[in-house]
Amino acid sequence: MKTILRAYYSKPLVIYLVTSLLSLTMFSGPAEAMFVPAAPQQGFTGSTAESAGRAAELAKIQAALESKVVQQKLKDYGLTPEEAMARINKLSDDQIHQFATNTEAVQAGGDGVEALIGLVILAILVVVLIYLLQHRIEIK
Repeated sequence: MKTILRAYYSKPLVIYLVTSLLSLTMFSGPAEAMFVPAAPQQGFTGSTAESAGRAAELAKIQAALESKVVQQKLKDYGLTPEEAMARINKLSDDQIHQFATNTEAVQAGGDGVEALIGLVILAILVVVLIYLLQHRIEIK
């Protein structure tokens, strides 16, 4: 084990692994948004149960549109939140249900600082552990 740890390639290998893990986590792409295609509204049955479900799903969509990230993306595409809601109101019940379901499944992305700190701490712990154990392990 000592010969493996003291080999000429161990330090460059550790440096390469640490830098590659750091570069993979630091340069991730930004989150992206896209337009919701608006189709003409199909036949509406007018039942109160469906309209209550539609209202609840529209409330979920409205809550998602109030996010700062979504509002910024809408501004980038040249839409105001009111225009987006006007387009969403033109969707059919099935499309609104699908959109509301997908909105619940979306998870907010972060900037990755926590993951980067965690990886750095983990790499430091591994290096310290190898350094401390290199004198105690002997393979016959």
